[in-house]
Amino acid sequence: MVDQKEDDFLDNIEDITALSEQDEGEDQEELIDFESASADFEEIDAIRAERDDYRDKFMRALADAENSRKRADRDRREAENYGGSKLSRDLLPVYDNLSRAIGAASEEMDESAKAIVEGVQLTMRELVNVFRKHGIEPITPEVGDKFDPKLHQAMFEAPLPGTKAGDIIQVSSEGFMLHDRLLRPAQVGVSSAPAE
Repeated sequence: MVDQKEDDFLDNIEDITALSEQDEGEDQEELIDFESASADFEEIDAIRAERDDYRDKFMRALADAENSRKRADRDRREAENYGGSKLSRDLLPVYDNLSRAIGAASEEMDESAKAIVEGVQLTMRELVNVFRKHGIEPITPEVGDKFDPKLHQAMFEAPLPGTKAGDIIQVSSEGFMLHDRLLRPAQVGVSSAPAE
């Protein structure tokens, strides 16, 4: 007869064989899981690449929006500051004519003419106040100042004793700046090399 210990031994061998077969099946499942995991990693990498692409597009769109906002602000400021430059240029001859009228007035005028000159002077002051209010400042060079091509326009050049080349010898008309831009250069005469 078979001893109980031997019977248990045989049962153990069957259990070990069953466990061994089960382990082989699990190993096969683990191999399949590695292949599945590899596919999952590739999918995750593709999703990350897509995410990075969308992030890049988002950042570019954000930068474009910021640049557009800054450009719109700059355009708005320039429109405020320089939008009236054409009208301002058209008003400069009015200023010139009022200046000539005031300069032509003489002391020997009768009382009725003095009232007209005073009215022209008041009009001129009001025009200058409006110019200043809108950022228009006159360029008033003096005889003897150095010629600056950024602010002055040379109407003629002549040798004049006692001056250096490039000195202003005559002012024909004032110039004007609109904020930091030249609206009209001052028209001047410039000394060339002095005559000997």
